[in-house]
Amino acid sequence: MPLIFLSIALIIISAWKINTKAGQPGWAVLIPIYSSLIYLKIARAPWWWFLLMCIPYVGVIWGIWALNRTVKGFGKSEGFTVGCVFLPFLFFPMLAFSDSTYDANSLNPIE
Repeated sequence: MPLIFLSIALIIISAWKINTKAGQPGWAVLIPIYSSLIYLKIARAPWWWFLLMCIPYVGVIWGIWALNRTVKGFGKSEGFTVGCVFLPFLFFPMLAFSDSTYDANSLNPIE
């Protein structure tokens, strides 16, 4: 049981750091819907993707796509996205605490 709480805390701390590296408020990870909108802002995706992410099963695809865009904003590849999906407790801290920087200009905005 304590291992689960430790894993959740590690992911929250990592997401906080990722937000601050992307120029967004770190505390936003603590607010449920707002954190998703900030996440989409970092991915340079439109806000209405949040509505698509709420659709059962189909929303997973939109969430992974937004995660891929976020990872690419930090200069990582699709392989890193796969790692974030299947081993988030390893790859989120790697993204948060590495020396990679966020470049919003590397992502084309989706409209």
